[in-house]
Amino acid sequence: MTSQKHEIVFATQNKNKAYEIQGLLPNHIVVKTLSDIGCEDDIPEDQPDLAGNALQKARYIYDKYNVDCFADDTGLEISALNGEPGVYSARYAGPEKDSEKNMDLVLKKLENFSDRKAQFRTLIALIFEGREYLFEGKVVGDIRMEKSGQEGFGYDPIFEPENYGKTFAEMTKEEKNERSHRGRAIEKLAIFLKER
Repeated sequence: MTSQKHEIVFATQNKNKAYEIQGLLPNHIVVKTLSDIGCEDDIPEDQPDLAGNALQKARYIYDKYNVDCFADDTGLEISALNGEPGVYSARYAGPEKDSEKNMDLVLKKLENFSDRKAQFRTLIALIFEGREYLFEGKVVGDIRMEKSGQEGFGYDPIFEPENYGKTFAEMTKEEKNERSHRGRAIEKLAIFLKER
């Protein structure tokens, strides 16, 4: 454990996302965004799975800027749809990445299914001092029959974590962080970084 500050670049332009993660990591870790290092590139994400996408983004930043960095990718995997939308979660209904259309498509495809089991998975790829690490967080639950709740983003209004009785979109940010796939992956990342 060190008291010296250590900067790590998170492969995102989203300052809110970075701020949220900063609050969950040890104090000596300083999270920077892509815009903090002057990166405006459209980083490719064309791998067949979540781990591949996260690694692809992290390697891109590491190779170009030679900085410690991490990237994440998240997917919703629905049993009855053979794991769809999975790696295509953000653009399931088309390249415009419209959350409402994505949810509508999932609900339509599940109309005739009683099995509504699903899981959210987040993979975080970290490149730290030249070595690669992967951290996974997942949460199982069900897809609701209709949207419910105003919080969160993506598929949150239709996903209800097991034994909770609320969708992610009906929870406060704190409640969601405690239970979410991303929160669980970040927790593993935080434990790793605490020892460094």
